Amino acid sequence: MSHTQRDSAKLLARIRRMKGQLEAVERGLESGAECGETLQLLASVRGALTGLTGEIIDHHLREHVVEAPDEQARRRAAEELSAVLKTYMR
Repeated sequence: MSHTQRDSAKLLARIRRMKGQLEAVERGLESGAECGETLQLLASVRGALTGLTGEIIDHHLREHVVEAPDEQARRRAAEELSAVLKTYMR
């Protein structure tokens, strides 16, 4: 069982909190909130997403790279992570 399946309840709870944060941004924009308040909300969303991404990257490294059953699986997992990081860094 993959770590995302095993930890799905915790990960989904984090996603739901981020969804709530994004909805707060939407409400703020609709109601004419001050730009400073909106920026703070956006910073919170970004921080939450970065934290979730870091947690999943960490688990991927530990489970699919460090503890890979063989060199081919390790290489494949490292290549997957490399592709994701290239996209993430854009």
